[in-house]
Amino acid sequence: MAIYKVTVATGDMVEAGTNNSISITLVGSYGESRQTTVSFLFLPGKEKRLSVHCGQDLGPIVLIRLHKWRLFLEDAWFCKDVRVTAPNGTLYRFPCYQWLEGVTTVEVREGSGKKLVDDKLQILKEHRRQELAARQDAYRWKDFAQGWPRCLNVDSIFELDSNIQFSRIRANNFTGFLIFQGASHFLSGFLLRRTSWNSLDEMRTIFSRTQGRDIGGCLMCCPLPFL
Repeated sequence: MAIYKVTVATGDMVEAGTNNSISITLVGSYGESRQTTVSFLFLPGKEKRLSVHCGQDLGPIVLIRLHKWRLFLEDAWFCKDVRVTAPNGTLYRFPCYQWLEGVTTVEVREGSGKKLVDDKLQILKEHRRQELAARQDAYRWKDFAQGWPRCLNVDSIFELDSNIQFSRIRANNFTGFLIFQGASHFLSGFLLRRTSWNSLDEMRTIFSRTQGRDIGGCLMCCPLPFL
């Protein structure tokens, strides 16, 4: 009997946790473990520890499979990383840093950097091939217009995988900042102004000193929008 100690870490973002079921499979060079349930509840910034019992030594752990399924409602989960300690004390690290959504299985390779020629096992070669195919499918390009740079072949960012989209937390913070700035400019009279600026000193009466310096730099580069 070989016992592997596993630690599963959830990201520390507000929405990173989940109440969906998460299980794990260890894949080694000699074989793989059975699918073992980790937990039905993950909290942001917390870790779950468990033991995976195997009938034999799996050899060096080359990748893990994270399985997610829901009982009732969908609740996305952001996995930070997974650490596996073998019976002989060897520690294997699996950096994940991605969202798992819906009923899905995600394979994560051991964190040591390797080139294509270093993949001796067929399972690692197949994992690399599938990962490349997924990237090619996600980043499809199209011509926006003749003579323009190429762009992603999607009609909306919501068509992209959540791991490709801009961070939810940063997007919320960015939106909140825009609302705050818009309200500040409205109250200060900036948004209702119908005439051109007469001088930078006049602009400084609206904006803070730091903002005035930033906008002054913009005026030097792009004067047309302000004049």
